[in-house]
Amino acid sequence: MTATPLPAPVADLIARLRAAGCVFAEDEARLLVDAARSSAELAEMVERRVAGLPLEHLLGWAEFAGRRVAVDPGVFVPRRRTELLAREAARRARSGAVVVDLCCGSGAVGVAVAAAVPGIELHAADVDPAAVRCARRNVGAVGGWVHEGDLDAPLPPTLAGRVGVLVANAPYVPTDAVGLMPPEARLHEPRVALDGGADGLDIQRRVAAAAPRWLAPDGHLLIETSERQAPHTAAAMAAAGLAAQVVQDADLDATVVVGRRAEG
Repeated sequence: MTATPLPAPVADLIARLRAAGCVFAEDEARLLVDAARSSAELAEMVERRVAGLPLEHLLGWAEFAGRRVAVDPGVFVPRRRTELLAREAARRARSGAVVVDLCCGSGAVGVAVAAAVPGIELHAADVDPAAVRCARRNVGAVGGWVHEGDLDAPLPPTLAGRVGVLVANAPYVPTDAVGLMPPEARLHEPRVALDGGADGLDIQRRVAAAAPRWLAPDGHLLIETSERQAPHTAAAMAAAGLAAQVVQDADLDATVVVGRRAEG
């Protein structure tokens, strides 16, 4: 069967996007056409995309775990690889359990867990005010709460010892490698959501050290990391008294380390 040819203006748009390095130029073109309310707005959106603005910031949403999640300009864009983190967290959550999404960004991970496991008590936290504003739209829509502050500092004290699943997509790019990231990430996403310190593990270590205070008996901590960093992430969890295992998904090119607090 012969594919229906695209209208010439859309075909030209695809060519421009492809020349600018957009790998999925045809899909992006259709999304931009659907989102634009006028030819002038479409032209402006295309110019901004060609200049390197993330597609998700232009559209105002990202697709994550089968859902559209609001993503405001300047907020970290959830990656497809992070769907492994959400999936593994959902596997360990139970209806009625407390789930906490640290370094939540847009709140995509927590929202995905809430969609997969109805009845959880969802809390999320981020240090970036723009991320908190965005997450409150997403997390609030599923009945959760978003707290502003550094890591676990803003969490309600009443959650201590009650958290069944604590999930964190903490920044894990080494400081010296941030400058090597694609421009749409390093220029348009907050550095606080990317820079993990000298070896990329500074924030992960802090999350692991804080986790035992919050986790319920047999509760789980899940942290996204890289394949290379995974042994060090697991060591940080072990140092905090958690039994750690590494979970990987080759299709997503994703790695998650899962730590479990012993019962009792």
